[in-house]
Amino acid sequence: MAETDNQGTKEQIFESLTGTQKSAILMMLLGEDEASEILRNLNPREVQHLGRAMYSVQGLDQDTVNLVLDEFLAIIKEQTSLGLGAGNYIKNVLNKALGEDKAQSVLSRITPSSSNQPIEILDWMDSKSIAELIVDEHPQIIALIVSYLDFGVGADVLGLLPEDIQPEVVGRIATLETVQPDALKELELVMQKKFATNTNLRASQVGGVQAAAKIMNFTKQAMEARIMKTLAKDDKNLMVAIQESMFVFDNLVMSDDKSLQTLLRSVDTEDLVLALKGADEPLRDKLFSCMSSRAAANLQDEMEALGPVRLTEVQEAQKRIINVARRLSDEGSIVLAGRGGDDFV
Repeated sequence: MAETDNQGTKEQIFESLTGTQKSAILMMLLGEDEASEILRNLNPREVQHLGRAMYSVQGLDQDTVNLVLDEFLAIIKEQTSLGLGAGNYIKNVLNKALGEDKAQSVLSRITPSSSNQPIEILDWMDSKSIAELIVDEHPQIIALIVSYLDFGVGADVLGLLPEDIQPEVVGRIATLETVQPDALKELELVMQKKFATNTNLRASQVGGVQAAAKIMNFTKQAMEARIMKTLAKDDKNLMVAIQESMFVFDNLVMSDDKSLQTLLRSVDTEDLVLALKGADEPLRDKLFSCMSSRAAANLQDEMEALGPVRLTEVQEAQKRIINVARRLSDEGSIVLAGRGGDDFV
């Protein structure tokens, strides 16, 4: 009986492992040279997630490791040749369909690890260091650099810049479209004192209203309000365009149940209680329907027990949940339907 219970515990441990943790276990079995070779092909955020997971799975028993290996082998057996050499295939198809310049613009967005961005080293720097590096540059240069960063990092860098230039930087990001090779050369000259790099001298697609909106999605409520207010004075139409492209909490009502269930498992209950205090009834009903009856009842009880709360607290909680939603969306774990995203049919 004890052996049966022990086996059940091991299976429970296995079931509790995330995909990243299972990948981390496989990485630690590969050996240092092979594991380091894999890490070289990941982007900074993936390296951080995987590295953190590698620490978290230290000390797992051999039986659990074997279960991970069995699952991995089963997946491998089901694989076909689809995907082998897919990179060159996709590149060739896009080149033939769009021409080299347009294809390069698309590829630079969907394959960031292979795009030779002139400032890709910034992906490995913290927000404070980046802000200190660019704070004295012209707002146009700052806008170009921030628009290349991960949206969350871009928002952090924006917050560390002087408040008087923040609205101008966001406005310039929103109006960026195609950056020509000459501009990239100039950017290299500005940054070459800090690092050396090569760039693919093709027109690169950066910035735009969507990029500005995504960066603003990661800013704090007060900072967002202040920047939008200043932008409205300079160019109201641009401000409205950015605002309409931002993903807000109420947009979650348009997402599918499976995505919402994944999101609900990934957010803090305290944030969810606060966020739902200010949510419309259709969204509340939608989220409650994605929970078990017991979980929904418990959450409603907590909302009632909380009493009145400040609007700013609700807004910040909603923004934290949206930040989690965007991260899961970027990882491919969920699909976000709504403003600022893709259209689905």
